[in-house]
Amino acid sequence: MKRKVVSAAEAAALIKDGDTITTSGFVGIGVPDELLSAVEKRFVETGHPRDLSLVFAAGQGDGKERGLNRLGHEGLLKRVVGGHWGLIPKVAQLATQGKIEGWNLPQGCISQLYRDIAAGKPGMLSKVGLGTFVDPRLGGGAINEISTEPQVELMEIGGEEVLYYPAPRLTVALLRGTTADEAGNITMEREALTIDNLAQAMAVHNAGGVVIVQVERIAQARTLPAREVQIPGILVDAVVVAEPENHLQTYRTAFSHGFTNRIRSPQGEIPPMPLDARKIIARRCAFELPVNGVVNLGIGMPEGVAAVAAEEGLLEHMTLTAEPGVIGGQPASGLDFGAAINTDAVIPQNNQFDFYDGGGLDMACLGLAQADRHGNVNVSRFGPRLAGAGGFINISQNARRVVFAGTFTASGLDLAIENGQIAVREEGKAQKFLADVEQITFSGARAGQLGQPVLYVTERAVFELSGQGLKLMEIAPGVDLERDIIGQMAVPPVIDDELRLMDDRIFREGEMGLRTDLLHLDLPDRIAVDPSVGRLYLNFEKMRVRRQSEVDRVGELVAAACAPLADKVDVIVNYDGFKIDETLENEWARMVAALDAQYYRTVSRYSGSAFMRMKLHEVFPHARPHIFETSEQARSFLDAAQS
Repeated sequence: MKRKVVSAAEAAALIKDGDTITTSGFVGIGVPDELLSAVEKRFVETGHPRDLSLVFAAGQGDGKERGLNRLGHEGLLKRVVGGHWGLIPKVAQLATQGKIEGWNLPQGCISQLYRDIAAGKPGMLSKVGLGTFVDPRLGGGAINEISTEPQVELMEIGGEEVLYYPAPRLTVALLRGTTADEAGNITMEREALTIDNLAQAMAVHNAGGVVIVQVERIAQARTLPAREVQIPGILVDAVVVAEPENHLQTYRTAFSHGFTNRIRSPQGEIPPMPLDARKIIARRCAFELPVNGVVNLGIGMPEGVAAVAAEEGLLEHMTLTAEPGVIGGQPASGLDFGAAINTDAVIPQNNQFDFYDGGGLDMACLGLAQADRHGNVNVSRFGPRLAGAGGFINISQNARRVVFAGTFTASGLDLAIENGQIAVREEGKAQKFLADVEQITFSGARAGQLGQPVLYVTERAVFELSGQGLKLMEIAPGVDLERDIIGQMAVPPVIDDELRLMDDRIFREGEMGLRTDLLHLDLPDRIAVDPSVGRLYLNFEKMRVRRQSEVDRVGELVAAACAPLADKVDVIVNYDGFKIDETLENEWARMVAALDAQYYRTVSRYSGSAFMRMKLHEVFPHARPHIFETSEQARSFLDAAQS
């Protein structure tokens, strides 16, 4: 049997000048720091290996010295293709200063490429990246002027535009697991994620390269449970036992049994957030969560939505996910991001992106660094600072609904939050709502063409993507429209005719009772019958209908209330603040028509919103002129009809 257990120095010596390496990891999870440290040490001492090419998907670093930052030496790297660069500033600086060739491609596409490389395919076709800075017409993902070799090509197949991502040849894989046996079989029982380890190992092995895996411990050959093996020994050339400080479970947590998901963590394991701008934004985003739906929460500001959902008792009513493969449970934040507790499953990252790209997400909540008048969003490049797109492009382009989350301004923003209102004590120095973003990471125009609903949520305002660009829909209580919103935007937004206040519960301590709102637990209380006068009252104020099951539930409850009555009833319906997804409008109309035919005599509806009255006329064209502005008008109409 080939001797596979070697020292870190011996492993680093297997890497030759000019090799193309790929590494495992997501933020601070699964990063092979023992191997990266050994490569750095060898280069500093000997000048080798040098002129390496690096291909990585997720960001792997702490923003300081760990992770891929260890490779941030001039001469060690020649070219880098990566998904998220924000956590590896030493490498990013080499790229932005033109000292290495560099490209920023979608994290999901790189992740999926590993699998295609393993299968010997020439590359991958995808629509992900169209209309963004990755599109060859907008730069092709190149970070600097010396990066001229195309990493993505525009093609047309079946009359549709697609992007082709050519497959690079990978010659070295630096990966990480928990236990290796003497034959090189690798398990990952103490790791928080499996990421792309198997696909990367296959890709490099099938290209005749070298696969090196960092582990915590060694077991006797072929004693590991076969079902636990994540990387078969036939793919592994060398194994290195790491020092404990180079094998933390995450960069914030040395080890948590909860992150292995081999136990269920108790409620409250991740504490509630303090009431600040971050929580305000997370709370407003939480109002958009789809009951029984599947959601992705991005890094940064959106991480707080998971904490709010837990605080409001909503986690069991939806499935939260994170792009490295987490499905269900409660995602963690900060340098734990990517890990989660109480999950339903943890799958490979490339499979997660297959699910995302295929339209599996009901909603995504992602960060908002810059937005412009066209609804474009930038999270990837700010002058000389390179953050990178990560999985943002895959997720934002393919989710059924997108909510972008971020503060209204940046750098020094200071808020006072009191009595259900906010006040800006000191404005941020950097505007985030610009005439044009510096780089298009999300294309408002493409979203508009596809009819994708998009919201932009801040601590003081909520915008919607409309045909005219950004439309201001809501403002926070206590905010001055001209000074605090329009005055802080490079281009004034379109303002909705019925500008609303954000729900004041968002700005108060304690739970919001969002579970009742989203689950419609109060729906029976919204239906009342007065048999003495033969009148039915339906209160749909501020109700949000997003699923067919909710339409059916309303119909069932109304029928149950009317069925015992001897005669048909007159009906007053309150539609103030009511919202229904456009795809359900016809189903709602059919449900109402069935009730009308069986139980209703005369129906009057009212809403203070002119837009809602217009929509009601469209949905119920037979109702003219029985749609009113106030409850008094609706009641008066019925009183007159009865007299």
